[in-house]
Amino acid sequence: MHAITIPEPGGPDALVWAEVPDPEPASGEVVVAVRATAINRADLLQRQGHYPPPPGAPAYPGLECSGVVSATGPGVTGWQVGDEVCALLAGGGYAERVAVPAGQLLPVPAGVDVVDAAALPEVACTVWSNVVQLAGLREGETLLVHGGGSGIGTFAIQLGAALGATVLATARAAKHDRLRELGAGHLIDYTEQDFVAEVHRVTDGRGADVVLDIMGASYLGRNVTALATGGRLVVIGMQGGRRGELDLGALLAKRGTIAATALRSRPTAQKAEIVRGVRDEVWPLVEAGRVRPVVDRRLPITQAAEAHRMVGANEHVGKVLLTVS
Repeated sequence: MHAITIPEPGGPDALVWAEVPDPEPASGEVVVAVRATAINRADLLQRQGHYPPPPGAPAYPGLECSGVVSATGPGVTGWQVGDEVCALLAGGGYAERVAVPAGQLLPVPAGVDVVDAAALPEVACTVWSNVVQLAGLREGETLLVHGGGSGIGTFAIQLGAALGATVLATARAAKHDRLRELGAGHLIDYTEQDFVAEVHRVTDGRGADVVLDIMGASYLGRNVTALATGGRLVVIGMQGGRRGELDLGALLAKRGTIAATALRSRPTAQKAEIVRGVRDEVWPLVEAGRVRPVVDRRLPITQAAEAHRMVGANEHVGKVLLTVS
């Protein structure tokens, strides 16, 4: 088969479409013939040499895919050759085929095209496990989403709105109309506005019950200030740096909680548990049309370098997909 390889870390042109060995399904695995995969920030970091795949994962980038089951390994039940699926991966999605633990498979939701389904697994599992499972977002609460125009952001906005929360999101002004259509009740232009002041203005000084943050260090202090009493801050990215200063007195006064999680490095059993939760609680919302994949554009997988440039420029809304013919 062919896959996008990274012979040497570097810029987008470090991505090379090359012939590689075919995957074989181990016990409990299936092989998926890939129809599409999606670009994630982690892929850009891996290309640059900063985010190697966990032990045992394919060396190729790609944390999610959609396609058709082409082979099953020993011990697999509930899936058969020909099933249309999408999958959460530890790596290897930028390829014609990939071996996946069966517990990380999801059926393509009714009403969703198999190609567009590649935009769902990583964002659905990340957002549900952090916003719902960990932070416990409830109906009537306020959710602040940073990076509202990203794949994670567009999904979090929709899921928060579907759960009955008031959703605030930070994004460039050019993306505001699109995000409002997805369910954001208030948009904050982070290039011009102080998001803390806006959160307190919109909530009459109460603050946000849950903050989903991709920035890390640069937003840490301001995120705590933006929290409501009893608020929960979940950090899932470090685009603003790894090390920040925390005023514990401010956190104590708000009886706040800070959590930080990563999905890729979790054990297979934990990923399977998250996937089951997504299938049970999120897929019905997708099939009802209340949450849907947001796809900015689709490019052939041989144009992966161009797709990485687009995502790096941060001008897209939702996911950029790579299609495999």
